[in-house]
Amino acid sequence: MADQDRIASPDFSNWSCPLPLADYPAIVMGHGGGGKLGNELVEHLFLPAFRNPVLENLGDAALVDLASGRLAMSTDSFVVQPLFFPGGSIGELAVNGTVNDLAVSGAEPKYLSASFILEEGFALNQLAAIVQAMAAAASSAGVRIVTGDTKVVERGHGDGCYINTAGVGLLRPGIEVGPRRARVGDAILVSGTLGDHGMAIMSVREGLEFESPIRSDCAALNGLVAQVLAAAGPAVHTMRDPTRGGLASTLNEIASSSGVGIEIDEAALPVRAEVQSACELLGLDPVYVANEGKAVFLVAPEAADRVLATLRAHPLGRDAARIGQVTAQHPRMLVARTAMGANRVIPLQIGEQLPRIC
Repeated sequence: MADQDRIASPDFSNWSCPLPLADYPAIVMGHGGGGKLGNELVEHLFLPAFRNPVLENLGDAALVDLASGRLAMSTDSFVVQPLFFPGGSIGELAVNGTVNDLAVSGAEPKYLSASFILEEGFALNQLAAIVQAMAAAASSAGVRIVTGDTKVVERGHGDGCYINTAGVGLLRPGIEVGPRRARVGDAILVSGTLGDHGMAIMSVREGLEFESPIRSDCAALNGLVAQVLAAAGPAVHTMRDPTRGGLASTLNEIASSSGVGIEIDEAALPVRAEVQSACELLGLDPVYVANEGKAVFLVAPEAADRVLATLRAHPLGRDAARIGQVTAQHPRMLVARTAMGANRVIPLQIGEQLPRIC
C-alpha cells in the first residue's frame, strides 16, 4: 500500500474520557454528585488531611461529646439552579436540608447559621424572597438562624446566589443511629415517594410539562423523625435522608459502612406516575434521583410494622413503604429484585445523573 493511502493514526493527546475517572487531574461536576468520585475525594483527600474520630463516622452530622451533653453538628452548601422551583426555593432547601441532616442523626435541631455568596447584580427582590422563605422554613421547623455572613463576588463569578448553612442539635438520650449500625435482618423503610425533587428541578430546566405538575418534596423531617424515635427508640438502627445520588447512593453507603448486604424489591418502591414518566423520558433511574423531604429507616424487624404505621400517620409519611431488608449475603452491595423475579446489582454511580439539584 502506498504511503498516501495509509490511514493516519489518530492523535489521542487531547482526548478525554466522557465519564469522569477516579484519577481525573482536575475537579469535574461528578465530584459534587454524591457518587464514587465524591466518595473518593473524601476518602483520599479530605479524610487523610482532617482525620479524627468524630469525622471518621462520616454520617450526615458529626456527633460530639461535651461535658454538658452530646451535640450533633452539620454543614451544607446549596447551589441549586434554578433558584426557585415548583415546591420551593434555595431558601427552603438550605434550611430543610440542614435540619434533616441533624434529625436523621438522632438529634433535635436547634440553631442554624446562614452564609450568602451573592453575585454582583443579583436582584434585591429575589434575595428578599429567598430570605423570607428561609425565615418561614426555620419557623416551621422550630429552629433559629442565629448567625451568618455575606460575601459578594464579581459579576459572572457567582451564578446569582449560593448559600451555606451549619446546624447544631441536641442528641436524644439512649438513641444511637448511624451508617455503621445496620444489622442483618433489619427492615428497610422509606417515608414516601422517590425522585420528586430531582425531577421537579429537571422538569423546569428542560421545560417539560405533565398532566400533574412535579413538585419538589422539600420539607423538614425533624417532626416525623421524632415520632418514629418515640415509637421505636433503640429499634431504629440507621436513618438517612437520600438527597444527592438518591436512594441507591444512600443504601450503597450504608451497606459499605456496615459491611452488610442490602436487598430491595423494585415493585415496592413508591414512585409517582409522573416522576416515573419523566425518568423514562430522560433515560434516568428513579433510585438515583435526589429527594429533599424523605428519609430511609433501617429498623429491627419486630419494630417494622410499628414504624411503618407511625410514618403513615404523619402528613409527610402517608406514602411510606417497606422496601427491603438487610442480609448477610453479597456484603457491601445493593441488590434489587426486579418485576421479572431476577436480581440486579445497583452500584454506586460515578457522579450524579442531575447536577446542581441542591
